[in-house]
Amino acid sequence: MKQIITLLLAGGLTATASAQTTVVRDPQIEQMIREVSADSLRAHINGLVSFGTRHTLSNTTDAKRGIGASRRWVLGKFQQYAKQSGGRMTAMIDSWTLQPDNRRIDKAADMGNVMATLKGTDPNDNRIFLVSGHIDSRVTNVMNREADAPGANDDGSGTAAVIELARVMSKYQFPATIIFVAVSGEEQGLLGAEHLAEKAKTENWSLEALLNNDIMGSNHSNETNIIENTKLRIFSEGLPAFQTAERAANIRQYGNENDGKSRQLARYVKEVGERYVDNLDIVLIYRNDRYLRGGDHTPFVTRGFPAVRITEMNENYNNQHQDLRVENGVEYGDYAKHMDFEYLRKNTSVNLASLANLAKAPAVPQTVTIDVRNLTNSTALYWQAPKSGKVRGYYVLMRETNWPYWQKKFFTTKLGITLPYSKDNYFFAVQAVSEDGNESLPVLPQPNLR
Repeated sequence: MKQIITLLLAGGLTATASAQTTVVRDPQIEQMIREVSADSLRAHINGLVSFGTRHTLSNTTDAKRGIGASRRWVLGKFQQYAKQSGGRMTAMIDSWTLQPDNRRIDKAADMGNVMATLKGTDPNDNRIFLVSGHIDSRVTNVMNREADAPGANDDGSGTAAVIELARVMSKYQFPATIIFVAVSGEEQGLLGAEHLAEKAKTENWSLEALLNNDIMGSNHSNETNIIENTKLRIFSEGLPAFQTAERAANIRQYGNENDGKSRQLARYVKEVGERYVDNLDIVLIYRNDRYLRGGDHTPFVTRGFPAVRITEMNENYNNQHQDLRVENGVEYGDYAKHMDFEYLRKNTSVNLASLANLAKAPAVPQTVTIDVRNLTNSTALYWQAPKSGKVRGYYVLMRETNWPYWQKKFFTTKLGITLPYSKDNYFFAVQAVSEDGNESLPVLPQPNLR
């Protein structure tokens, strides 16, 4: 179901529903989305498939086959696009060596995440937004590094989306930094994501969001074969494992079990993605990932970073993790011919709209509080200006406690607002808004008991 938000203008500190308007699209983001090309995405997929296999343990030195050649090819794409960035984008392979683990690594493995960093233009803005797909592929036996494993959809689709985003966005400027990454080793145990997430934690990155794209270019399931190219799933975790007992007690008391950072990010992607991409409903899945499977967002979630998984609505398991073969008239294998490139274009555009809106927005409001000192049927919220970015004003978001996403937005230029809605009956959050109308991630208020 498409998200519909009522936007109300608040004239002073006490909000009144004096006017109603529509949230508008940023013309620059609209232009970027027009540049996303289904044909370009198809070319990226064909390039990735051409390496035969991209298995994590496949050849790293051959010029035409294996994981090494495919990583260098992606690096070449990033370097090509960096030339149009005016020196703001740089590309590299972040390399390391893994030792055997008696699980899915049976020999020392040369690993590498291919990364392109589009540096933000505001020297006072240290925020980072990251988008990923995994470059490696596999067949039925996860240890089979010799057989052809096209990996067109899993996860050529996510990697192609990342390449296309770098192609389009490198020509534009953003106050905050965006990192495009093709991670390695997902099929062997989220190895590249673990490496990158630990790097972000150790180096104290101000990583505000990770959009992980994995299996996002096929439009039908193997059970039903019903075409579904108007829906996209986003998986998000509500209560990350890193929550301390003290925070858990606070969450239980105030009912914020459904409002972790990753879930707020998922709601944001739904609202912004549906704003800019026509004929697409973004479906919020309130769990971290699917049964029996995992994704590269999880190492970030477990370290406290907001991270979500973006994936197609119905997966076709005949085309995932399969040896290439025909049985009983059914073709198995992850070929590009099973993909829908217009659907992949729309899904890639959701990423672009979300990343661009985030990177153009101010930083989040600081010290957001809700006044709970007195028994009232209204709600008073206060906050401080963000650390960076030019602010036109603030949105105060509101939704019923049983509602999955935000229902109303109140705009104000003040650093506080009093709403004629009971704090006991609704959830609230605050966003900073740029001069172009780009919104930061929402911040939930902390109770002010003094």
